[in-house]
Amino acid sequence: MGILLAGCKSAPELSQAQALTLIQASYDQAAPVNTDIVVNDLGMREGISAKYWEGVKKYPNGYWADFKLTDAGKKLLKLPGGGDTIQWRPEGPNDPKYAVAMTTVAANHLKARNIEDIQDNGTVKTVAFIADVNLSGLPAPLQGLAHNPGNTLAIRRHADFILDNGVWKLQSIQ
Repeated sequence: MGILLAGCKSAPELSQAQALTLIQASYDQAAPVNTDIVVNDLGMREGISAKYWEGVKKYPNGYWADFKLTDAGKKLLKLPGGGDTIQWRPEGPNDPKYAVAMTTVAANHLKARNIEDIQDNGTVKTVAFIADVNLSGLPAPLQGLAHNPGNTLAIRRHADFILDNGVWKLQSIQ
């Protein structure tokens, strides 16, 4: 009877801590990612104060303008169309929805947190978690710009784990 019981081993548990460790290891091994930042009116003023860009042209309507990235700004940010000029073109002087996009030059690894309860789907275990954009290494003013409205700095994701030779391994992250 003892031989029969010894042959029926159940799968080892996958704890939330183990899942977090496997997910973070995957992020740390992946290529670092740049951060997309949306800059609204407040962000434009903060970027001027931080000396990331400066105004070079104001249009007759009083609310359109061109801003040129400074040398400091060029070291930190890329504009989606290339070049170094931000074309600020809101629909009106108090357009609350207008913003421009840019991308950080520095790239960082995502950070996983808030592992939820692990779901057992037969041979696969699934867990939801939060992936945060990592702003470490960026100057405080740029981190402040990234925290302005319109920016997505965290996203809910799912990870699947499979049992491989008695050990849980990360299969995929969506």
